[in-house]
Amino acid sequence: MQPGYGPPPQQVQPFLPAGPEFVAHDRHNSVIVDESGVALEIQDHTLEFPWAGISTVHFAPAPFGTVLMVAVAHPGGMLYECRIAARKQAVLQQWLAELGPVLHHYLANRPPAQ
Repeated sequence: MQPGYGPPPQQVQPFLPAGPEFVAHDRHNSVIVDESGVALEIQDHTLEFPWAGISTVHFAPAPFGTVLMVAVAHPGGMLYECRIAARKQAVLQQWLAELGPVLHHYLANRPPAQ
């Protein structure tokens, strides 16, 4: 068979179809949760975690103020944390309400670890 003939190469797809997304950001940090995994941006450094490389994701409001804390737990035991400042308490409460169902969607539907 000559090069250029035959079926086109398969593209690698995320293990889950497109679903809900969550995005929160402030001037310095951000968190994105979607079908490809979790991305944390901390002071212009981006950490991307595909779902297969995540044990779990924890999130909570900081004890004081309007800060969302998100931590990604790696199967090897490492924990990566990002803090995002909301401008208002209402925004923080909205983030907290939206993040839980999005994480549950992806964590509950990922394939078993090999």
